[in-house]
Amino acid sequence: MTAIPEIRGLHELAGRYDALLCDVWGVLIDGKKHFPRAADALRRFREQGGRVVLITNASRPDAEVRRQLLGLGLPQDAFDDLVSAGELTLREIVARKGQACYHLGPPRDNGLFEEAARRLGEPVKKVGPEAADYVVCTGLFAESEEIPQDYDPQLAALKARDLTMLCANPDIVVAIGDDIVYCAGALAERYAAMGGKVLMFGKPHPPIYAAALERLTRLSGAPLEKSRVFAMGDGALTDLAGAGMAGLDCVFVTDGVHAVELRPDGGSIDPAAIERLTALAGARPVALAREVFW
Repeated sequence: MTAIPEIRGLHELAGRYDALLCDVWGVLIDGKKHFPRAADALRRFREQGGRVVLITNASRPDAEVRRQLLGLGLPQDAFDDLVSAGELTLREIVARKGQACYHLGPPRDNGLFEEAARRLGEPVKKVGPEAADYVVCTGLFAESEEIPQDYDPQLAALKARDLTMLCANPDIVVAIGDDIVYCAGALAERYAAMGGKVLMFGKPHPPIYAAALERLTRLSGAPLEKSRVFAMGDGALTDLAGAGMAGLDCVFVTDGVHAVELRPDGGSIDPAAIERLTALAGARPVALAREVFW
């Protein structure tokens, strides 16, 4: 099979595309800081007339994610707009007005329900699992201490009540600095394996790509041809698979969540490893990049 080219910088692609859907975690930030070279690359792409919409599986509303990114030093002029899985989950919570929900996740994600209450004009009815009409999963309660298997008894109890789970972050794991922690997607995956019904709003699922393309249409004043839009990210089962299902070209960032697998000795990419990941994703990137830079 033909080897996937590795680009020497985003400048090689700038003339081929009018817009970029860019992953956030592992590509622009690591949860503790932003990556200046990546921010500079996005800024330069925009200076040449390109549009940039950030597309993230963060389980928080768009406005909250924006504040977090700016707080980590990401420049405002590095992107035009963003869309989060949390924002789409929020819309579903609002649509379920009057129903009671059980929040499976840490208290730091309460902003999702506070914003839903603001939009509804009344508090969201949050209850225990035994009284809920549906579940909102934003992650593990103590992600640094627990593993998804710890939740099997609770998930089985939710399944016994036939509750639908809204998964606000389909990521299985994410890197925070040098640490790897489990995300809401790991719990949703186990719940689905038990036969539970799960609604996924982030990558690789269609709703977040439809929302991102809608944002691009709004920014550009007209729909863009998909051939003129590309995606960029470091997750095979999220970014690469999602772009493939959405019919978009993808630049796969190799020194992210799959870095150890792809470069076991820290040097060149293991061809067998990249083939395994692309097979799992069901999509093949148009190019590889160690990281995002101009």
